[in-house]
Amino acid sequence: MKFTIGVFSRITQISIKTLRFYHEKKILIPAEIDEFTNYRYYTEADFEKAKSIKILREFDFSIAEIQEILKECSSEAELMEQLRQKLTEIKVKINRYDEIIQSIEGIINNERMSKMKTENNFQIEEKEIETILIAGYRMKGKYSDVGEGFKILGKTFGGKINGKPLTLYHEDEYKEDEADFEACFPIRKGKDTEGISVRGLKGGKCVSLIHKGAYENISESYKKIFSYINEKGYETQLPIREVYIKGPGMIFKGNPDNYLTEIQILLNN
Repeated sequence: MKFTIGVFSRITQISIKTLRFYHEKKILIPAEIDEFTNYRYYTEADFEKAKSIKILREFDFSIAEIQEILKECSSEAELMEQLRQKLTEIKVKINRYDEIIQSIEGIINNERMSKMKTENNFQIEEKEIETILIAGYRMKGKYSDVGEGFKILGKTFGGKINGKPLTLYHEDEYKEDEADFEACFPIRKGKDTEGISVRGLKGGKCVSLIHKGAYENISESYKKIFSYINEKGYETQLPIREVYIKGPGMIFKGNPDNYLTEIQILLNN
């Protein structure tokens, strides 16, 4: 028995436009095409094939995947195996999307909290900072590696440490790798040792802002302080300083929401 394309569209519930598209893509070729009228005719075998294609499309198989399946599968068992593989693929995607959702929600919440803390707790101030004696361990790498520098300084100078840890950033740009920065501690006395520079860190007038919260959210505070500097038309000098007033301890990390980091940017005289 043969069906015209109109009848075949009705019984398969696939539009004529889609049937022509399937013909073009060679996944459902009519059993017969009249050479004079160019009319398409389909058979009952085409009906079974159309049902399979419709199911696969509903399950989000691409045209290319359907072409491959129809080429490879010669039995219902083989088709079921393709469906099992698709099910596994979908489950993996769902798990990944769940992770992405949680990450995006976390970023949104952190950003909201960061803005609230930056706007409500501390104000920018201009102040004089004194020259201090520091021990500095200069590093090249990722900013997150600075903790290793503090450990080296702590082991070397121990009881001579005389203040809060700070980081000096010797470049005016952000770098993912090969960043140039220096872990430092104020000290009472000491001298250069291998890899560690002991020197006076020059003071002067600076613009300062205390950031409250996790370090990962400090970009809002940097935006605020540099907006202020630009408004005032100030010229600045390197290195930028971050003083860790309150942060994670060596054993207990504490609550990141309560960390305090003072950004200090020295001005040119």
